[in-house]
Amino acid sequence: MKWLEKLCYAQWPGVVGVFLTLATPALGNEPRLNQLQVIGSHNSYHRAPEKAVWEMLVSRNPQRAQSLDYTHRPLAEQFGKLGIRQVELDVYADPKGGLFAKPAARAIVQTQGKDPGEDPDSGGVLGKSGLKIVHVPDIDYRTTAPTFVDALEQIRAWSAANRRHVPILILVELKEDALPGLPTRPVPFGKDEIDSVDAEILSVFQRSQILTPDRVRGTFASLLESIKSQGWPALQDVRGMVMFALDNEGEIRDRYLQDHVALKGRLMFATVAPDDPAAAWFKVNDPIRSYDRIQKLVKEGFMVRTRADADTVQSRKNDPTQREKALASGAQFVSTDYAEPDRRFSDYSVRFPAGQVARSNPISGDPAWSDLDLETGKPAPVPRKN
Repeated sequence: MKWLEKLCYAQWPGVVGVFLTLATPALGNEPRLNQLQVIGSHNSYHRAPEKAVWEMLVSRNPQRAQSLDYTHRPLAEQFGKLGIRQVELDVYADPKGGLFAKPAARAIVQTQGKDPGEDPDSGGVLGKSGLKIVHVPDIDYRTTAPTFVDALEQIRAWSAANRRHVPILILVELKEDALPGLPTRPVPFGKDEIDSVDAEILSVFQRSQILTPDRVRGTFASLLESIKSQGWPALQDVRGMVMFALDNEGEIRDRYLQDHVALKGRLMFATVAPDDPAAAWFKVNDPIRSYDRIQKLVKEGFMVRTRADADTVQSRKNDPTQREKALASGAQFVSTDYAEPDRRFSDYSVRFPAGQVARSNPISGDPAWSDLDLETGKPAPVPRKN
């Protein structure tokens, strides 16, 4: 069947989901997308600072430095080895190219005669125009994907080789704020820069491969009406697809929505008021303070992303409190820096107890699916502890 699958994808990418539906075990009462729960990664591209840069950061702001001390596997390994199905990318505009090619911290440690580590602009990739992926310019710049297009191509390649996967959510944070004391001055996300985000997505993915707001809305006037009337698509109809969501709220979100009521024509979902025509997906980072709010949103048919941990705190303390609230909240996407433990700190990690990639949502799912991995439709692996 591999040859037929490849032929379908090469000639008719829009029918791949139909083909894969036939190849996927039937689940009886087929789940809808919002009835799943998956694990995601936070700042999914991130690599901890080089030793010399790290030591300089510690000397200036130990707490800040500690919050940066985590490293993620390359994206394909996160998907394949860890079962991650939501990633997060921090994106800066760089229309002229070269804005992030020479980080200040690296130059400082070089002048001190210390090893600055690998050049982030190896091959000149950062000198070219286009959206770049950076956590904090000048000081926390190491990444497994230097450009937005590079990250998207990595995701597309894995998806194309694993076409039965549940949809992967790609969370995009657009950054434009300059930080005090750092020389790099980011480019604001005006209309052209905002539009370039969707344009770069479409340079890698076809619309047929993306679960867009337009597709969820269908013939309804708003996303909100669609969610209330017909709900999210059935899982069997969206396997092998990706979906995008804007991490930002406030002014950047408003710029993205401008002239696109209910996100018509846009590629990314966005957090808005629950009664807004664009309401469908929400970012709610704190599952402890916002536990009741998340459950309410999920019960109303919306999708939510929350965080199990932040700033390395939970791993250093081996504290599962936020993790357990996040998993129990019903948020469909639970993001972590620890899909696997960092043994320097503790055994803390975030995985489903039964080892699924996608499990039945504890709020919106069907108890009949509790023993299944909804990605495969088969019984979950041998249970394991977090």
